[in-house]
Amino acid sequence: MVILKGAEVSAKIKAQVEEKLKHIEGPAPKLAIVRVGEKPDDMSYERGAKKKLESFGLRAESYVFPADIENGAFQKAFRQINEDPEVTGILLLRPLPGQICEKDIEKQIDPKKDLDGISPENIAKVFAGDETGFAPCTAEAVIQVLKANAIPISGKRVTIVGRSMVVGKPLSMLMLKENATVTVCHTKTVDLKETCRNAEILVAAAGKARMLNGEYVGPEAVVIDVGINVDENGKLCGDVDFDSIQEQASCATPVPGGVGAVTTAVLASHLVQACERNRWSV
Repeated sequence: MVILKGAEVSAKIKAQVEEKLKHIEGPAPKLAIVRVGEKPDDMSYERGAKKKLESFGLRAESYVFPADIENGAFQKAFRQINEDPEVTGILLLRPLPGQICEKDIEKQIDPKKDLDGISPENIAKVFAGDETGFAPCTAEAVIQVLKANAIPISGKRVTIVGRSMVVGKPLSMLMLKENATVTVCHTKTVDLKETCRNAEILVAAAGKARMLNGEYVGPEAVVIDVGINVDENGKLCGDVDFDSIQEQASCATPVPGGVGAVTTAVLASHLVQACERNRWSV
């Protein structure tokens, strides 16, 4: 089984970003990372994103708010970030605490700065196949991994386990745009194993540690693991039991070191695109 490492894909995206940056005058594009509270997974992603963007020659600044901030106060603060001309793009770490109306933020965020595809306008564009909208970074990262490794998508049977708006649903639209035949599975899917075994490309995005093992993988299938979980031993793992699929799968992404590494590279690419689309380039 071939291991599809994210670092190689990330390096290709970095080269593309650096080439585009040569044609941008003035300060480098700036990302605003908005975090509410001190959740370890949010803080880990924030650190990784800032490190990646800075290595690409981009700027990133964190805007951190207490977990108990009132809805009105957060809405006001977010509006100021959203309207700041120095901010090229925004990454909002979700989910937000219960007292904050997340739907209001999704409606408020400027679609041109919405790098992770949470605004109604960008979601609609993704579902319409309009490339001027930003797709969620993780969903796009899956496509980038496949293309960078010259894995055909057109005409292939693709099964996605998970139907969230973060990965499953938008990824199904991106796969359809690439002319794949797509099946989306969820908790109500009957005979999940057989459905997964029928896939030529299997994407695990269920959010459950090692949920899919070798019994779910058909011969020579390509397995893309989007999951980021912590197991009972405190070890980072994906939604796929990686060791158990090696005799079945033709290739697979590891966790860590797979899709996650590409997701932050896509974020960097989106930031430069946002700069270009706002005519801040020459």
